[in-house]
Amino acid sequence: MNTVTPDLASRYIDPAAMAWTATRFPGVEAKVLLEDTERGLLTALVRFAPGATLPDHVHQDIEQSYVLSGSFEDEEGRADAGQFVWRPAGSRHAARSPGGAVVLSVFLAPNRFIGDESGGGTTGEG
Repeated sequence: MNTVTPDLASRYIDPAAMAWTATRFPGVEAKVLLEDTERGLLTALVRFAPGATLPDHVHQDIEQSYVLSGSFEDEEGRADAGQFVWRPAGSRHAARSPGGAVVLSVFLAPNRFIGDESGGGTTGEG
């Protein structure tokens, strides 16, 4: 007998059935798998078209990225399919994908895009 209340039940997500949502950055799309706007937590699949860039931003808390396909890079290095990279709070970079990529990204707080006072979310959506 299942005694789990609805608010404590597991949430099953089928990313394959979800549509990609455009962000405000050309060639960068996302599928939001989990979002808690009150805490700032976001887990998303992020898809970079070949040549797309997520512009200069600061991570306000730890960011974790697992590359599912393709590769993405910044001035510090490159992560290819099957590789994982994480960045500490306060780190700053622009992420780009010359050949395209799909990345599973976990953010504990929204990114702050440099020169953008509108907020704009973790991957620039909104």
